[in-house]
Amino acid sequence: MRSYLIRRILLMFPVILGVSIIIFTLISFAPGDPFAQMIEANPSMSRADYENLLNSIGYYDPIPVRYLKWAKQVVTGNLGYSISQKQPIDDMIGRRLQNTLLLSIPALILSTIISIPLGVFSATRQYSWGDYFLTILALIGISIPAFFLALLMIKYLAFDMKLFPMQGMETIAARLTGLSWFFDRLHHIALPLSVLTLIQVAGRMRYTRASMLEIINQDYIRTARAKGLSERSVIYKHALRNALIPVITVLSISLGTLLSGAILTENVFMWPGMGTLVYQAISNRDYPLVMAGTMVLALSMLAANLFADIAYAFADPRIRYD
Repeated sequence: MRSYLIRRILLMFPVILGVSIIIFTLISFAPGDPFAQMIEANPSMSRADYENLLNSIGYYDPIPVRYLKWAKQVVTGNLGYSISQKQPIDDMIGRRLQNTLLLSIPALILSTIISIPLGVFSATRQYSWGDYFLTILALIGISIPAFFLALLMIKYLAFDMKLFPMQGMETIAARLTGLSWFFDRLHHIALPLSVLTLIQVAGRMRYTRASMLEIINQDYIRTARAKGLSERSVIYKHALRNALIPVITVLSISLGTLLSGAILTENVFMWPGMGTLVYQAISNRDYPLVMAGTMVLALSMLAANLFADIAYAFADPRIRYD
């Protein structure tokens, strides 16, 4: 396992290099002038001064030259400077990542804890009323877009019933500290966390159910029952462990998108995470910030794939890495 991990980590470097070249090239060919807002913000700047500024920062350099300059900065830990926000990008991403993880990790944990037992229950009681009920709920959860569910919660729970705040992650004017600050954060995170959890539960429960239905009809499951093992041991020790293989794949995809943020949910609730940051960067044509956010997503997907391979070995004893 150790040698396999070393090989996989080493293989990630050429993949990251290739992804960065592709993303940088695509963004370089994007239409529009990302620095045009500098003239709008400073009407006294002449066109000649503007062109001199672009030349000084290498805007008209060939794409390979610009890529090498950008890559050199990234290697030294400098992600660049945001055009629209007028701030260092590494500081912005550091703050936004914390907010995104604060929302996404609990959603991933809660959805996994809820969806897997429900999927097992639905599979082991196939065609029962409980199975039909959970199937209908899952289909509704899969069909409803995340932003629409978020708007419904805001309308009824925040606006009409006034049980939760509609946006933000804390009451800024209150200047709370200690436990008051903690419960205020909990109050603000309740609605966006519920949306992300419910959306993930629906799909993951269906994957668990389908995988379990395929496993429980296998010969080795019938053999385990014939040996006199308890039904609980057969389901959770023998069947579920093998049924988790496709579920782990879905989990790794969800894990890979954690750092990119839930763009729709974060924007609806005005949650200051990576999703809103990337959306604002795209809207403002802030290409350095778009590049940095995209690379964060690429790195998280590579890490998620590595996690999935490791998890496969623990879930399935037939998988061994040398």
